[in-house]
Amino acid sequence: MTELLDDPGWARLLAAARRSLERSGGSLDGTVSVSTPTEAERLVVIGVTGAHRSAAAQRLTVPLADLDRFLREAHGSGLTELLSAARPLRDRPGDLRREAVARDALLALAREGRHAAAGWHQEWLEGMRRDGTLTRVIRAGLPFPDVVKVLNSLPAAGEPMPVFAERILDDTKALGDGAVRGLVLRALAVWQGVAVPANTEQERALWESVGVVPDALASQILVLNLPAVGGLVGSWLTQARDAGVPVRVTLHQLRLAPLRLPCDEIFVCENPAVLSAAAAAFGARARPLVCTEGTPSAAAHHLLGYAPHARLRWRNDFDWAGLRLTGAALARYPRAVPWRMTGEDYLRAAGAGPALLGARAASPWDPSLAEALSRVGRAVMEERLLDDLLADLAPVRR
Repeated sequence: MTELLDDPGWARLLAAARRSLERSGGSLDGTVSVSTPTEAERLVVIGVTGAHRSAAAQRLTVPLADLDRFLREAHGSGLTELLSAARPLRDRPGDLRREAVARDALLALAREGRHAAAGWHQEWLEGMRRDGTLTRVIRAGLPFPDVVKVLNSLPAAGEPMPVFAERILDDTKALGDGAVRGLVLRALAVWQGVAVPANTEQERALWESVGVVPDALASQILVLNLPAVGGLVGSWLTQARDAGVPVRVTLHQLRLAPLRLPCDEIFVCENPAVLSAAAAAFGARARPLVCTEGTPSAAAHHLLGYAPHARLRWRNDFDWAGLRLTGAALARYPRAVPWRMTGEDYLRAAGAGPALLGARAASPWDPSLAEALSRVGRAVMEERLLDDLLADLAPVRR
């Protein structure tokens, strides 16, 4: 009987019947039809229904019950048996119910996690539920519990990625590629209030923002005139300071030997242009300055950890990401204070800058700043404040 599936008069009719049965969970209550029927199809419909159909008809409709009855009388097996002999019929309503149960189980698992009460965590879950990602996770059989395990273990403390992956997932390469990594990165992007990373450098910065280090050599911090004592890196920083030359230090280098940073105050900026201008203007006389180049790297946090008693004068660009980064720094470092990050500073520099992008952020150290950004709607990069910043970085007169 399966030869009917390839018969020119039956093929389209039976394909439509398969779609209907799969959509309805096997119900024979509906009808199926073929449009612009061929002569062979018209004759089949007449034979099934016992009713004449005009050769001019543009659509022929057949009750599924009639089709089932005809097949049983003519071949001894019904419609469901015929279609299942070629390929099992899907129970799509049943599939949807099972997926809903599985989706609820994933959500319940995630909602028991360490960060479940955080707004970003709820936003991440809702986004995946809304755009169908959770359903795709279920259909592909992806190990979502591993994603929850990773998130529950963050932030880490500057741990190399293979070591972290081995500790949490028993596989050093578990986060190097694949679906778990992608799902975790999506969660981290919501957590940190940034776009999902589009390249390796953005991925590295995102991992480092939660204390996981993909590459200790790639994690760097740009430094100008930072006094340092101890080990090879201490001697490099001292020589660079004597010459007034900016220097990059990697996390790998910083881990070679402990440092001591004997200074009372360190300025922290976001853009290399500020550090470059300070080096050009003041050379070895410029006040100690480090540049994060965006999200502070693991190297940046490691270096600043060697100066627990120094006052950190911290600033970022005037945009939503900059407010989040400054807020995170003030929360992380007890002696950190904002550096020209007030509403007044912003309004004095605000003009025809780029439009603000992303979700609004707070500025608890000066609520008027977030209010001003929201009202003006323009970002202000550090370079526009360069004269004021250089005045702060000028050598102190004795």
